[in-house]
Amino acid sequence: YDFNIKGELRHLDTNESFVFNYYKNAHEQNHKRYQVLGHLITQYVYGLLERVCTLQKVYIPTDATEDEPRSFFFMSENALTSSFSLIVLLQDRGVFRAGQWGQRTIVREGLGHGTQIPFIKTALQSHRGVIVLNPNDNFVDPKTEKERLSFSTREEALNSTQSIWWIPKRGSSTPEEHTIYVWDHFISKSAAKNVAFIAHGYGGLVFVDLLVQRKWEVMNKVYSVAFIDSTHNMQHQTRSDPQIQEWILKHCCEWVSNCKTPNKAFGSCMKVNCPTVSARVDKYDLAPSCCLRAIFKYLNSTLKAK
Repeated sequence: YDFNIKGELRHLDTNESFVFNYYKNAHEQNHKRYQVLGHLITQYVYGLLERVCTLQKVYIPTDATEDEPRSFFFMSENALTSSFSLIVLLQDRGVFRAGQWGQRTIVREGLGHGTQIPFIKTALQSHRGVIVLNPNDNFVDPKTEKERLSFSTREEALNSTQSIWWIPKRGSSTPEEHTIYVWDHFISKSAAKNVAFIAHGYGGLVFVDLLVQRKWEVMNKVYSVAFIDSTHNMQHQTRSDPQIQEWILKHCCEWVSNCKTPNKAFGSCMKVNCPTVSARVDKYDLAPSCCLRAIFKYLNSTLKAK
C-alpha cells in the first residue's frame, strides 16, 4: 500500500482501498496487520510534518539523560519567537500520534481528512506559529525499543505479565501531563501574545485540564479555543469556578457532528460553557477536516476583535 497523489491509501497492484479483514476468520492476525500499517502511517506522517510542513521535532523532557525514554512534539521555526499568533493542535485520544486527527480516517478517507496537515498549512500561510502536540506518545518498551501502539492497550498491558516492561515517558505519561509540560517549557515562554488551541475529542478535556491547572497563565495568553466534539465536562473539571466558566463562555466555541445547517447555533446541543455550532457533517471522524474553514474564520474574527 502507498498514498497516491490525492493522498488516498491504495494497493500498489490493484489500486483498491485497504482491506481490514484480509485473513478470513482470523481477527487477531488482521488486528496485528492493521497495527503494523498504523505504525508505518505514523512514521510517514512524521516525515510529512518535517518535510512538507517544515516543522521541527522537539524532544522532551528537555533535561532527559542519554538513555532515558523521550517523547517529542513538533513546532514551526518561528513558533516561540513570533510575537503575532500561535496555534496549538491537540488531537483526540487513541493509537494515533502527532499530526493525525484519526488513523482509521487516514486509511479510509486519506491524508486530507485524517491528518492535521491542512490545518498546519493554513496556519503557516497566515504567518502564524504552529505547535503540534503528541499527547498519546506515553510509554516505551525497553525490551524491544518499540513504542506503545495505543493508549487504550495500556489497560491490557497492566493486566498482563508484560506490564512491568512498559516504562512511562517522564513529562508525557498521560495526555494531560504532556500538554502541561509543553505549556510550561515552551508555550508559556513564547513571544506570542495571542495563542489559540484547536482541540478534538479528548483533546478538549485535556485543554480544560490545562486551563484549571494553569488558570491565570492560560486566561492571559490564550485568546481563543476551537473545540471539535469535545469530551470535556464543564462542571466536573472546573469545580464550578465562576471565573473559568465565564472565560470559557467568552473565548471558546465548539463544533459538533450532526446533519444540520452548517455554522448555525442549535439549541438542543447548547452547552452552558460555550456557543455550539454544527460541524457540517454527521461523522465524528470527519468533523475536524469539514470545519477547517469555519474554525479559521472564527479564530481570525476573535483575534481581530481582541
